[in-house]
Amino acid sequence: MIGAASVDWAHIASDPQAFLIVTVSRVPRTVAVILTGAALAVAGVVMQQIVRNRFVEPGTVGTAEGAALGLLAVTVLAPAAPIWAKMLVASLGALAATAIFLALIRRLPPREVLLVPLVGLVLAGVLQAGVTFIGWQTDLLQYVGIWLMTGEFSGVIAGRYELLWIAAAAAALAWFAADQFAILGLGEEAATGLGLNHRAVMRLGLLVVSVVTAMVVVSVGMVPFVGLVVPNIVARVMGDNLRASLPVVATGGAALVLACDLLARLVRYPYEVPVGTVLGILGSVLFLWLLHRAPARG
Repeated sequence: MIGAASVDWAHIASDPQAFLIVTVSRVPRTVAVILTGAALAVAGVVMQQIVRNRFVEPGTVGTAEGAALGLLAVTVLAPAAPIWAKMLVASLGALAATAIFLALIRRLPPREVLLVPLVGLVLAGVLQAGVTFIGWQTDLLQYVGIWLMTGEFSGVIAGRYELLWIAAAAAALAWFAADQFAILGLGEEAATGLGLNHRAVMRLGLLVVSVVTAMVVVSVGMVPFVGLVVPNIVARVMGDNLRASLPVVATGGAALVLACDLLARLVRYPYEVPVGTVLGILGSVLFLWLLHRAPARG
């Protein structure tokens, strides 16, 4: 294995096998990790602005499970469908799951802000159970495990991660609309009073979250808690100025996933633990700490 601290670029350039390993495997994997972390962190901020609650992210409200359900449906019904069709159906599944979540939380008492993430976790569990059952019935449990339970980057090579650039483009779109999302977080009445087209910005936010989540699920599987932990930490330091904080959120998400990827490769070397497992353990601990200590926004 080529270590980052001992890379001999002259040797790599002169050795065809080493050059192939770096260009086909190492560089694409690192780029995929960075794109995934950055896009998911930004999608988490957008989700929190839409819901007006800091304790949610696409991985805890059923969005990722909706993307997996859409991907499973197109795999069963049209296994020969092109990748763009699978991408589209996965995005629609993520969008539908997020819409269901928003419909459910509208019925909650306004002051019970901690019920919002709990409803999201319940919905995610129900959707995951449905995906698992369909996968078992259709003999596709192995694929379901890849989409929902791993967050695995070991299979990333050139030609198998490029969809993540679409997720990065969606995250970049969120930065251009950062001011609108900040106003959206004030609530529908306040946003409308300030001249914001509430429904249009809401639709844009749902599009960003759905596309990012679907591209990540299609490419590497579910990567939990990035969109929850990083935005909360950045908000504690920088406040709610999204225009200024979104680049920091993206950088923090990329750094977190990259660090977890390195840890996953070292903790049982020469074997590799899925990055989703490492993030699941770390993220769940931080999530419980945030529930206990961080002030919720209603």
